[in-house]
Amino acid sequence: MKHILTTILSLTALTGALAQNPAPARPQERPIALLGGTIHTGTGQVIPNGYITFDKGVIQGVGDATTVRLNTDQYQVIDVAGKHIYPGLISPSSLVGLQEIASVRATVDSREIGVLNPNVRALIAYDTDSEVIPTIRNNGILITQAMPLGGTVSGSSSIMHTDGWNWEDAVLKKDDGLWLNWPGYYARNFDFETFEASIKKNDKRDETLRSLQATFAEAKAYAETTPAPMPVNLRFEAMRGLFNGTQNLYVRADYAKDIIEAVRFAKAAGVPKVVIIGGEEADKAASFLKENNVPVLLSALHRLPNRQDEAVDLPYRMPGILQKAGVLVGLSYGEEWWRTRNLPFLAGTAAGFGVSDREEALKMITANTAKILGIDQQVGTLEKGKQATIVVSKGDILDMRTNVVEQAFIQGRQVNLDDKHKRLYNKFKTKYGQK
Repeated sequence: MKHILTTILSLTALTGALAQNPAPARPQERPIALLGGTIHTGTGQVIPNGYITFDKGVIQGVGDATTVRLNTDQYQVIDVAGKHIYPGLISPSSLVGLQEIASVRATVDSREIGVLNPNVRALIAYDTDSEVIPTIRNNGILITQAMPLGGTVSGSSSIMHTDGWNWEDAVLKKDDGLWLNWPGYYARNFDFETFEASIKKNDKRDETLRSLQATFAEAKAYAETTPAPMPVNLRFEAMRGLFNGTQNLYVRADYAKDIIEAVRFAKAAGVPKVVIIGGEEADKAASFLKENNVPVLLSALHRLPNRQDEAVDLPYRMPGILQKAGVLVGLSYGEEWWRTRNLPFLAGTAAGFGVSDREEALKMITANTAKILGIDQQVGTLEKGKQATIVVSKGDILDMRTNVVEQAFIQGRQVNLDDKHKRLYNKFKTKYGQK
């Protein structure tokens, strides 16, 4: 019996070792130059035959390769002729790193019990060993925003790199904003037995609003009290950044009326930075959003419209509609963590359905998102002085046929692009390739 148990434990350990993700990248050891590729800077500029140099994780130069001479003794020169170079893509409002298998409770750490949880932090739940992380990295997503779920006030999100030994290594920006599920007039329900969606009146709306108003009023008074109150109120302390502009208030709202009311609530509560999440009817409130300088992080575009009388391609056209109205737009996959790897193809869809050009669509998963999240001074574009978070693709990264990521750098570190999908592909290619 002892021998059998030892054998089982050995096999389990071996299987676990074989299934491990690749080790995080080592710090950049010498200056690197990518030479000859088509550079998409994320600012709208495209450099057909460009160069980009970076050292110690910071971009040193970007420009036309014909105008520069590089000392090959100084630089590790990588020939990327015929390839395309992009800023690392950014996935906002994501559950990547917080949820692995929905049906296995031990792998889900995206929500806490309770209604008002501003002190909950997604940061410390971020799992760098998630099998999902390498799969999104392989499509060019090098930065993700880990968001909390549940309750009315869910907690704070943090912005993470898709590489690191632990959350301390991976974090780019801690506690960037607080998440609010707006109590709308109507609640959407889905019946899994009939597979039909229904909408019913939210009977608890008034009660929830009164609770929210009281909480925000008390938190604002707490933040304005000097010296800081003692003992520390953890909930109100977590909300302090909302009122001094160092944190965003991310509001999940889809219906136009809910979007307008949520923004008015935030402004009245003294919150200067509001971001709408989801925004399925944002087109009906576009002028209001523009007037109040409120950006939108749209949910997955690859879906059907919510109303029977809406055009079937309305979700595809939504980014273009908002862009033309002057609203700052970013794209996300929201709670669909496994599908997050398809984020670049949302931008590709937007480019084909109304966004002015492909470089503007690229901004919706790079520069625009970086600006919305407050990290545009560090990432989002390929410019001198910014972090060397870079993707090299065989072709157009927004096209699923040519999005073949061959190299990726996070803060100058060249990351390993192995993942579970590749391992399974190679395994079964060998199996079915045998005669």
